[in-house]
Amino acid sequence: MSEERLAQARAWLRQDPDHETRDELAGIITRASAGDAVALADLDDRFGSRLAFGTAGLRGALGAGSNRMNRVLVTQAAAGFAAYLRDRAHDGATPTVVIGYDGRRNSRVFAIDSAEIFAGAGLRAILLPRLLPTPVLAFAVRHFGADAGVMVTASHNPPNDNGYKVYLGGADAGSQIVAPADAEIAAAIRQVAEAGTIAALPRSGEYETAGEEVVEAYVAATAAVAPAPAGAQGLRWVYTAMHGVGWETFARIVDAAGYPRPTVVGEQLQPDATFRTVAFPNPEEPGAMDLAFARARRANADFILANDPDADRLAVAIPDDTVEGGWRRLSGNEVGLLLGARAARAAEGTSGASLACSLVSSPGLGAVAAHHGLDFHETLTGFKWISRAPGIVFGFEEALGYLVNPGTVRDKDGISAAVAVLGLAAEARERGATLADLLRELGDTYGHFSSGQVSIRVDDLSLIGTVMASLRATPPSHIGERAVTTADDLLQAAPGQPSGDVLRYRLSDGSRVIVRPSGTEPKLKVYIDARAEAADAARDAVAEIEAGVRALLAERS
Repeated sequence: MSEERLAQARAWLRQDPDHETRDELAGIITRASAGDAVALADLDDRFGSRLAFGTAGLRGALGAGSNRMNRVLVTQAAAGFAAYLRDRAHDGATPTVVIGYDGRRNSRVFAIDSAEIFAGAGLRAILLPRLLPTPVLAFAVRHFGADAGVMVTASHNPPNDNGYKVYLGGADAGSQIVAPADAEIAAAIRQVAEAGTIAALPRSGEYETAGEEVVEAYVAATAAVAPAPAGAQGLRWVYTAMHGVGWETFARIVDAAGYPRPTVVGEQLQPDATFRTVAFPNPEEPGAMDLAFARARRANADFILANDPDADRLAVAIPDDTVEGGWRRLSGNEVGLLLGARAARAAEGTSGASLACSLVSSPGLGAVAAHHGLDFHETLTGFKWISRAPGIVFGFEEALGYLVNPGTVRDKDGISAAVAVLGLAAEARERGATLADLLRELGDTYGHFSSGQVSIRVDDLSLIGTVMASLRATPPSHIGERAVTTADDLLQAAPGQPSGDVLRYRLSDGSRVIVRPSGTEPKLKVYIDARAEAADAARDAVAEIEAGVRALLAERS
């Protein structure tokens, strides 16, 4: 096996155009050839498998090898995707692909590699003018009437990760790929990888670079989501880009929509691939918003808005004297219900209009839809599914993702969601209310929903499979003090229902518990939802169920 790995590594080294990963791999090969066990194990990790291409595209750590993100892997992916697009083109038409990239390490390099490979394959390739948010790429696919789009980003993953997210135009309307396209693209990529060195692939510098008009069009469309009412001028708010690419575009939209500029977290405002002020560049992670909280306390702000590094997600925080530090980040479900109610009020009376959320998000959105006479769709996790809900006017998932402008962007968009929140806050201010007041009004109108989550991060991915297998083999009869009344395995879902590696339990008090592996991180995730007559009772129920879930997982691990 060691000789096989060394042969694979040497073949990879010969085709790698990146001096950094070549040097990295050459050193490992030298040590492994001398019998170094650590280096041999490293080669086995790098070449024992291939970074899988799925419905989320590619995502993984940067480095040399088939199980890492690097120029060889990205070039193979671009060539395979080009072959897929040519095969599905009608009547000899030339497919068009738009490529975007964020501020992570190698994002621009991977984007240019892709543009050159697409152009060399005879496609029309359009590279966005500079590093930009993921929602601008999703917008550009529809704006240019493109057949596909590629965004080079790892969103909110750790600093050493990067990724390759794929969108389809035409009948897919600029949504992310779903089955069977993912498997078909993966097969085309494998064919390229097995055919030989990437040096044999045709390249061309004859790709286009988009002009500023595409950014200007996105700015205009997004500013129109919620033009500032009169009450907006008194808003005091704080913004952080989390070391990402959101600020430049968002600032232009804030001005165009007529809102006052925020107090910014300067240390996190500009793109920084090291994400130096946070342990993990995700607004959901503990500590990630500490600088924003401190800035908001000094500014006596009304609320905080935070984008993740590629600005496709949004976090909102409000003052709360009951928590340490005086500020609380709203859950994705709380923001989702605020924005869902906003969309439902606007769409009431529109035939076929619907709200949609992933099955792990708050069932409160269904209550909002029913109240306003709208359709409601519950989908698998991911905006590739949410964006395809029939008649969608709004969609969300609890992991801080919101689709508020489906006419222009068929993906989660943290910038248009931020504009919608600014609109809600300004309208509330005109009548002397706050975002906290809006949350209370939601409960009074639609019922009090509370949510919680238990996430178990693992080093050994097999542990997740072990826990899921145990729960399937012997479903729990109780979670804490509450009896399990139904246990659904969505691997065996009925036709027409969402299906996947998901377990759903309904409890005797009407609460719901959902267990699933994360699709992007080495985590087992458990989602808890409760509804009660009062907000405190709903929160208490979630806390009790969380304790029961932790005990159950400890027992099954």
